[in-house]
Amino acid sequence: MPKIQIVGRSYPQIDGMEKATGRTRFASDIKLAGMLHARVLRSPYPHARILNIDTSRAKALPGVKAVVTYADTPGIKFGPRSDDWTIFADDKVRFCGDEVAAVAAVDEDTAEEALELIRVEYEELPFVESPLEALKPGAPLVHEDHPGNVAAEFKVEAGDVDRALANSHVVCEESFYTNQTYQAYLEPMGAVADVDLAGRITLYAGNQIPSMIRVPYAKALGLTLDQVRVVLPDYGGGFGAKMETNTHLVAMLLAQKTGRPVRHFNTRHDDFIAGNPRVPMYIDIKLGADKEGVITGKEVKVIGDAGARIVYSQIIVATACYRVDSLYRFKNVRAKGITAYTNTVPTSCFRGFGNTQATFVLESAMDILAHKLGMDPAEMRVKNSIGPDSVSVHGWKINSCGLKECVEEATKMSGWAEKKAKKRPLKGIGLSCCNHVSGNRAFAREFDGGAGIVRIGRDGRISVYHGESDMGQGQKTVYAQIAAETLGVPLDWVSVMQVDTDISPWGFGSFATRGTLMGGNGVLAASKDAFIKLAQVAADMMESNVDDVVCEGGRFYVKGSPDKSLDFKEVALNATDSNHGSPVMGTGFYDPPTVLPDPKTKQGNISPAYPFGCQIAEVEVDPTTGKVTVTNFVAAHDVGRAINPMALEGQIQGGVAQGLGWTLMENMVTNKGKVANANFLDYLIPTALDMPPVEPKLIEPYEPNGPYGAKGIGEPAINPTMSAITNAIYDATGVRITELPVSPEKLLAEMEKLKGSHEG
Repeated sequence: MPKIQIVGRSYPQIDGMEKATGRTRFASDIKLAGMLHARVLRSPYPHARILNIDTSRAKALPGVKAVVTYADTPGIKFGPRSDDWTIFADDKVRFCGDEVAAVAAVDEDTAEEALELIRVEYEELPFVESPLEALKPGAPLVHEDHPGNVAAEFKVEAGDVDRALANSHVVCEESFYTNQTYQAYLEPMGAVADVDLAGRITLYAGNQIPSMIRVPYAKALGLTLDQVRVVLPDYGGGFGAKMETNTHLVAMLLAQKTGRPVRHFNTRHDDFIAGNPRVPMYIDIKLGADKEGVITGKEVKVIGDAGARIVYSQIIVATACYRVDSLYRFKNVRAKGITAYTNTVPTSCFRGFGNTQATFVLESAMDILAHKLGMDPAEMRVKNSIGPDSVSVHGWKINSCGLKECVEEATKMSGWAEKKAKKRPLKGIGLSCCNHVSGNRAFAREFDGGAGIVRIGRDGRISVYHGESDMGQGQKTVYAQIAAETLGVPLDWVSVMQVDTDISPWGFGSFATRGTLMGGNGVLAASKDAFIKLAQVAADMMESNVDDVVCEGGRFYVKGSPDKSLDFKEVALNATDSNHGSPVMGTGFYDPPTVLPDPKTKQGNISPAYPFGCQIAEVEVDPTTGKVTVTNFVAAHDVGRAINPMALEGQIQGGVAQGLGWTLMENMVTNKGKVANANFLDYLIPTALDMPPVEPKLIEPYEPNGPYGAKGIGEPAINPTMSAITNAIYDATGVRITELPVSPEKLLAEMEKLKGSHEG
């Protein structure tokens, strides 16, 4: 491994002080001169025909500057992956929360009042709110051009699954359900849109894919790509939800109509009913193993709920079908995924992107097989784990892999062997493993990788430009560390600039746990380019060969002669002056060794690196209420080289918190097409009082494709949490959890049922 100084050390976030002191200007804090405020009128029905919209009274209200409906849009269908979106409902509304009209007014109160003056005449239609119901013959159609409400299908197969399962010594055949959950970020979706005299729109939006959203937004508004600029402020979390949204387009359309800046942020209620929550899934699995516990074959069927329009749900369902197949040494696998339209809120990305759902199912089934075989669940994972320098069943090239080490460290730290050997009434311990990607070649078709720009001015100040998105995960600090390490300067000499699509490189953004590896490699390439240019200047000043010049601690010197050195800022000054004021500019990109999957076989290396992990949960169950308390938690994760260990540990703890919430309390309830608990009073998320001690452990095999050997951690941190907890519940009670969340009432009923069967 290369000698490192800055990378590998724990640093506070470079913007942490501003956030802690309240100085950070988040997306919702932006105020522009003459700014108007927008509100959206949403459908009260899950499915209805729009017969008439009367906006005359709203338009006449003093302070209202514009009222818009579908008739005010170009009427172009669009979408991130399927052209089934319109900015406002056209002839029908398809879910409770569907956008019907919007108002721009001088203040929020006036905008709210104007909404009450809009009169809409509806004809209610039959609706479907379950994907199983939607796929039945004769079910009401959400979109007439999609027979049977099938939004998308996915199939993948390798090996001889039927033969493998038929020859298995034991087979687990079980059905699971993972429910719908809300991302619960602190800042709701929204944006401020501004328009210039040439009609060019600038969108200030907290968004995970600032470059990519320009494509569907330009199409929806009938604009060219260069007419849409996106500026990325700091924003309050995303967890996958903050990608394309009509919330942004409402502000953009109203800015066009009024010629003034327009601010539109969802209320929390609107964010629940019209955001993009997690895709609920019904998953059937058949998993076989031989007498020694080696997995023989796996078959799954996945039915996912897209809601009323496709965001990324069909790709998420596809991910649930096959990403876990590279966790173990599978040879025979088959999967079929169906994504169904329903008259419910559109669903999309949430940390884990379908691999969370699939991991819950696979790791529950692994435990079932282990118990059937009388084998230690940890031993079975180690026996089947994929290893370094291997190729998975779908052609994924695994360079580094610390999965076995994760299991070994987690079991040792938790006292696994001792606790499994000892019977503890209503106390249990459970284990789960996971794999993921650090990038997803199947997601973006244009190209892959990342890019960066490094600017070094006359004063020696270093500015880093990238096209990715920091939603609070610490990406800016990682990029600053990579740049500082490569240039040989202290960390506080580096500034990571705000993403502005007029200046920043095109970036695919924050998804698929790609930010550190893809964006980091782009910053690394640009930093190397800038260093070479500065080193040449330093070499000329010291009359040496450029290949012999190094920089450490902000001083250039010739190898072997550290006593004779030049200040970094002196070299930057010389370089700028000799170029008549032009700063030193380093540019670079990362072209990863990824391969688009074959459309039929799905063979292809979709990521340059693959992280792994193992989590162990301990629980206590109250025999009178069924309440589950997680008492201890260990999380060992293969992260490659940890660029900022403290930040990685924080990500792991946050992922466990979200997974615990999903397992034990979080659940979006839909009743007659409406979200019944669209607020934080009725939608429960864990607080500090619900959290056990979480002990993270970083496993650091060097990843040759990562910047300084790094991989990502964002999504693997949550993937195994649910099954670790439910496997622990089984250990404590003998009740196998197949549906999320685990309510005390359901668990208590199952415990009573189990008790009755034993007594009988």
